[in-house]
Amino acid sequence: MKNKIIIALIICLVLSLFLAGCNKPEQSKKVTIGLLKLTSSAPVFIGIEKGFFKDEKLDIEVKWFDAAHPIAVATASNQINIGATGITASLFNMVAGGQKLAIVADKGREQKGYSSSALVVRKDLWDQGIRNINDLKGKKIGITQFGSTFNYMIGRILEAKGMSLQDVEIVPLAKISAIMAALQSKQVDAVILNEPNISKVVAAGYGKIIVPVSAVMDYQTSAIFFSPDIMKDKAAAVKFLKGYIKATRYYHDAVLNRQDGKIIPGKNYDEVIDIIAKYTKAPKADIKSGLPYMDRDGELLIKDIQTQIDWYTAHKMIQKPLNAGQVVNTALWKDALAQLK
Repeated sequence: MKNKIIIALIICLVLSLFLAGCNKPEQSKKVTIGLLKLTSSAPVFIGIEKGFFKDEKLDIEVKWFDAAHPIAVATASNQINIGATGITASLFNMVAGGQKLAIVADKGREQKGYSSSALVVRKDLWDQGIRNINDLKGKKIGITQFGSTFNYMIGRILEAKGMSLQDVEIVPLAKISAIMAALQSKQVDAVILNEPNISKVVAAGYGKIIVPVSAVMDYQTSAIFFSPDIMKDKAAAVKFLKGYIKATRYYHDAVLNRQDGKIIPGKNYDEVIDIIAKYTKAPKADIKSGLPYMDRDGELLIKDIQTQIDWYTAHKMIQKPLNAGQVVNTALWKDALAQLK
């Protein structure tokens, strides 16, 4: 009888330990993400502030960068789990060279009627009558670097007017802050900029917009892309995308709704502006004047990825053959979307 009691107690103890293990709260997983302090990073900011990633048991650590290329390098080499920035020739070259980097979701695009990026000319040249793209022949145009989104945008803008990159002098300046400083100090004649920096320059009085990029083309400017390590961790990847989709919906409903061709602020408009201002350090007035378009569910404009590849290839900025299927992977995004519906 005594032995039976002891055995029963042991069984109860084992069951108690097992149940305690089963009821143990799920531990949060740390995920690192590389960002620029741009308005187009809004969904990530929102996901952090509103707890959408935390709800998915993810602890998001932000790593700040000054340009897109270093983010792509850090993501491809697993120094960070997720990159969130512009789609560049260097990113395509990494994939063409065999690195397992995957574009998975939208993070901002040029779409008619919404402000995101633009060609900006010096105010003094504007006053002298330089108001059109054709007036820039022979002028110095500041961009971040060759093969960047800024390089792509000025190339496509020039080509839309029958010109080419050979008709201007491209000046790579590495950082956005350097581009703005070069325009202000008149070291360049015009620049490509994105929000909220366009509004900062215009408000400061040393730049004028010649043309928004969205007036020339629809363009998947930037994206969320995954490192090889996070691609292997499907559970964490899908959790991130679930939190991200919740955030893109929150952003879209707050600041991108249109009625009769005009943007109508949603109920969370002021909150979203406050969140963006907190992370970008930009004045709220500047942010409000240029809120980039994003798909409500974070869906990529996939067909445009091939258009970009073809352009970069034609301009000898991609060194090996590549097609969109080698760099785009929306399977995880589809899984995340399905779980949210």
